[in-house]
Amino acid sequence: MENFSITPSHILEHLFCPRFTYFEYVLRIPEFQDKFFKVQKGRDVHEKKARENMEYLRKRIGVVEKHIGEYLTNDLLRGEVDEVLLLEDGTMAPLDYKFAVYEDKIYETYRTQLYCYAWLIEENFGKPVNKGYLVYTRSQNKLVEVPISRADIASVRVCAEEIRDIITRNWFPGATKFKRRCVDCTYRNICIQ
Repeated sequence: MENFSITPSHILEHLFCPRFTYFEYVLRIPEFQDKFFKVQKGRDVHEKKARENMEYLRKRIGVVEKHIGEYLTNDLLRGEVDEVLLLEDGTMAPLDYKFAVYEDKIYETYRTQLYCYAWLIEENFGKPVNKGYLVYTRSQNKLVEVPISRADIASVRVCAEEIRDIITRNWFPGATKFKRRCVDCTYRNICIQ
């Protein structure tokens, strides 16, 4: 499919339930997530941090160079990485700010977003990515390291290919097996369970 491109948010929605892909891309029914306070607040935090941290290098974790607000693309995915870090060992790492409190666990959605960014960084900068970082702004900017493997990056590519397949074939996929997700779903009123 020519000019096919999705974002990490679309991958997260697809992993939540593959029918998001069908409703949003095939039927073109928008999700309207911009109405949610936390989404907008998160965007505001990203913009503020980008302005504040222009020159700051996180030397404690071996950062020698950084790129702020990098918009990256490849054959399937596009996204803006808050910070792309070049580390002392020659590898790179994504850093993402979260308007959240750190609760001694890392949500799978946060991990997946970093995997997407790792894939984009490797393809655009030609350097390996073995880890990423999350900054929890509501926990005094706590920095948390997240390991990233080849399998993690491959998993998001497979997901992006599944999304492309649903769209190109106009295929109605099965719903999530986690029925509790349906309760708060944007599409619950039109989805056939």
